[in-house]
Amino acid sequence: PPEKALLQHEDVQQELTFLGLFAMIDPPRPEAIEAVRLAQQAGIAVKMITGDHTLTASAIAEQLGLHGAREAATGRLRAVSGLELAQTSDADLPALAEEVAVFARTAPDQKLRLVRALQSRGHIVAMTGDGVNDAPALKQADIGIAMGLSGTDAAREAADMVLTDDNFATIEAAIEEGRGVFDNLVKFVVWTLPTNFGEGLVLMAAILVGSSLPVLPIQVLWINMSTALLLGLMLVFEPKEPNIMRRPPRHPHAPLLNYPLIIRTAFVSLLILLGAYGLYEWLLLVREAPIEVARAAAVNAIVFVELFYLFNCRCLTHSMFYIGWWSNPWVWFGAAAMTFCQVLLTHLPPLSTLFHLGPLPADVWAAILAYGLVVYGIIEMEKAFVGPLLFGPVWTPVPPHRP
Repeated sequence: PPEKALLQHEDVQQELTFLGLFAMIDPPRPEAIEAVRLAQQAGIAVKMITGDHTLTASAIAEQLGLHGAREAATGRLRAVSGLELAQTSDADLPALAEEVAVFARTAPDQKLRLVRALQSRGHIVAMTGDGVNDAPALKQADIGIAMGLSGTDAAREAADMVLTDDNFATIEAAIEEGRGVFDNLVKFVVWTLPTNFGEGLVLMAAILVGSSLPVLPIQVLWINMSTALLLGLMLVFEPKEPNIMRRPPRHPHAPLLNYPLIIRTAFVSLLILLGAYGLYEWLLLVREAPIEVARAAAVNAIVFVELFYLFNCRCLTHSMFYIGWWSNPWVWFGAAAMTFCQVLLTHLPPLSTLFHLGPLPADVWAAILAYGLVVYGIIEMEKAFVGPLLFGPVWTPVPPHRP
């Protein structure tokens, strides 16, 4: 009847003759189910906005394994309809948007309201869509993702990126890849900072006590250029850590280095100072070695502490046994190439003369390598015993969210 705006099941269950039943099903892709599981395991709340009936939407959400509020009577996932959203005030909507995982038969303006409601709670919102009616929500979201195959031009124009295969699993893979890239960036920064600080401390210590410089400017230039290329660059090829999708999301305004990593950086800088300057003074004062030999020892001490510390930085919270000794062969290649270059630089006359270095005896080489190994062991012990206390609140796996 024209006066009836909303049809109920009772309205169509009369004066009908049952002739047969025709059913259709559009099940979720298997890879989408796994992607949703991994995303939720990583602390990402996955929500579904669909044009299906609320019962259908709830059933599909169950198949996907979504986490959200459940109905007290039936125990199934609660699906909020567009009609219910229209009756929800702006003040109550943020709490509803956080608790509920399924929204059915929503209008375009309601999608926009949901995005804004989640953003008001401090969430970073990624929104997917394919139609013209999705454009406002895609534009409002922090990351608007349009479908590349089925999406309209309007959706693609409003979005920040286009999903070329229309597959949710690709989004999860992109998140995982992004976390891996960010991890390797942090590892490189944590590795390279002690180099600069350590060299600076060695020079400052020599100036303060009034002794000759342990490393000359040309030697500093060599250290910075060669180690960045042969050692630091190899961290770019570090594979993703096994627990990368079991960490909570990083706060968007969090600094690149947290407090524990800053402390570790300062500590390694001090270890470089002790090794390089201590060996330099010992060779000059105790062994009465030529200054070129003492400087060669200081330069190699800095380089080989960096080399051993590189293996510490392959994983900032666990040992190499956790990620696999040979999982990144490029690190081993860089370490071998760096060792070869240092031997040539120290013992090949044209190079050693150019860089003002002298040949090192075997016992000094042994002392340098032993000190580098000691530094590696100290940092590994710090990871094992101090790290869990400092990194625990940062890297705690996210439990499933079941309101």
